[in-house]
Amino acid sequence: MLPASFDWLRPIIKPLMKTFREVMTMSFFVNMMALIVPVFVLQVYDRVVFNAGIETLQGLVIGVILVLVFDYILRQTRSKIMQRVALKIDVEVGRKLFKQFTSVPLQTLESKPAAFWQTMFRDVDTVRNTLSGGTAILLVDLPFVFLFLGLILLLALPIAWVFLIILPMFLFVAWRSGKVINSASQEEKKTALSRDDLVAGVIAGRTTIKALAMDRTLEATWEDRHADNIENSIIRGGKADAYTNLGMTLTLLTTISLTTVGAIAIINQELTMGALIATNMLSGRLLGPMNQLVGSWRAFGGFKQSVERLGQLFEMPIERQESSVEMGRPEGHISLDKVTFAYSEESEPVVDGVSFTLKPGALTALVGRNGSGKTTLVKIIQGLYTPSSGRILLDKADIKQFTRYELASWIGYVPQECALLHGTVRENLAFSRPEATDEEIIAACEATGVHETIIDLPEGYGSDIGEAGRRLSGGQKQRLTISRALLGNPPVLLLDEPSGSLDRQAEEELRDLLAELSHDHTIILVTHSPILLGACANMIVMDRGKIALAGPTKDVLPKLAQSTQNKKDQETPKKPAVPSQAQAQPKPTAPALPLEVMGDKK
Repeated sequence: MLPASFDWLRPIIKPLMKTFREVMTMSFFVNMMALIVPVFVLQVYDRVVFNAGIETLQGLVIGVILVLVFDYILRQTRSKIMQRVALKIDVEVGRKLFKQFTSVPLQTLESKPAAFWQTMFRDVDTVRNTLSGGTAILLVDLPFVFLFLGLILLLALPIAWVFLIILPMFLFVAWRSGKVINSASQEEKKTALSRDDLVAGVIAGRTTIKALAMDRTLEATWEDRHADNIENSIIRGGKADAYTNLGMTLTLLTTISLTTVGAIAIINQELTMGALIATNMLSGRLLGPMNQLVGSWRAFGGFKQSVERLGQLFEMPIERQESSVEMGRPEGHISLDKVTFAYSEESEPVVDGVSFTLKPGALTALVGRNGSGKTTLVKIIQGLYTPSSGRILLDKADIKQFTRYELASWIGYVPQECALLHGTVRENLAFSRPEATDEEIIAACEATGVHETIIDLPEGYGSDIGEAGRRLSGGQKQRLTISRALLGNPPVLLLDEPSGSLDRQAEEELRDLLAELSHDHTIILVTHSPILLGACANMIVMDRGKIALAGPTKDVLPKLAQSTQNKKDQETPKKPAVPSQAQAQPKPTAPALPLEVMGDKK
């Protein structure tokens, strides 16, 4: 009976039970034929040698050769069946894992380092290898230990008691080794995860590390984490070797004990020479799986840990997969009603009670100091983060009732980082909309001015852009990201610092494009660029997760400038002097405008 943590594995294993039964049947015949060689040796020593039966020997040899050929065919067939089992498990578990990984909320994905999720995908290999590799064959062969023990009782009862003493010792060593090695493996995995997390960061930031010569500082950190991992690996390896060597010692002790006790039994005429030799051969078949069990207990422990980790992932809540109601392409009305969000229950809200309404037909700037909550608010509007309280409405419908695929088709999103994958230009543009036609892709690229650059590449839209788009310039990657957001003509566009890698001319072209799109789109633009701000009809100013100012840009900008100047004056130390009456009067702070921002065009 499988424990509760294996529940997710049952539907995958159940269709394979028929195959496992076939493997069990084959293993039965394989183990039965393994008895042929000891029986052959017994007959040769007890009959052929003493009776000089050459014809009997010839018949025995021919029979054994035929059995060995049949044994080889059975073993090969069993191996091929287990390969098919491995393929099925790999496909099913891998598909289930990838679907679950891509379905959990973004906040859950960001709560763990990249190395943690990479470990999850390596767990698939552990599950596959355990259920279809040598450990699976070991589990199938273990029950036949009792078959060999029964045969030994028939052939050599006077020395069979040796096995009755040794077998419990093997079982204890196997159980104890599994417990000790699993604990050591856990510690090794923790240090490996810390080391791999550092490696992932170094690889991702290799350009910066090279440019700033950060390698000397990072080398010490790497050596510390690598040393911790090596230390734990040595400890785990030492414990594993100790128990493996103990198992080998028990095997040798069994052989010595059998030979000693058997010799006494032969002297007392209680046992024949052939029976002793056959028993020694059978002991190898009996103790072999026990020795493997001692060495493989770590694999079983790793399998259990992998299944439990994957089970925890499969139990995580996922985003909505089916919408509650079908809705056509929305017009683009966006409304936030007292939206609050915090990354954890203990932390302060990053977005605190934000409310505003936007109508189609305007370009709205979202500005504020670093850490004011702008990027988080954009992710909330896109549905990537779920607010702690409050609602986000799209055309008066709560976005919680829609799937990620629907929201992605209605709300185009350009993040701060240009997230491109290894592949061709066209593949990166069409990952989110594989049904997009060539005409739609070209139109989106022409709108951002990157089409001319693409067709100049050696293979045009079929050109490989390299890892994370490293074969493209920063501006080209930025334009591709914007083109991808425009694909499908979503009614709402969210752009987070889209001009960070653009030159002035490209920035002006982007401004003109956004101004044109704003006629029939709802566009929220996080930016500090004066060029892009000049095209924005509305402005929302964020400060410490709240809205400080909101309204038409022409009204908000002077108030924002005045407020900023007041803060600078308060922070600047003044020379000790007696202020005049005019200076003593505090400067008025610009009042916050109503939070409802309408779609007034510039």
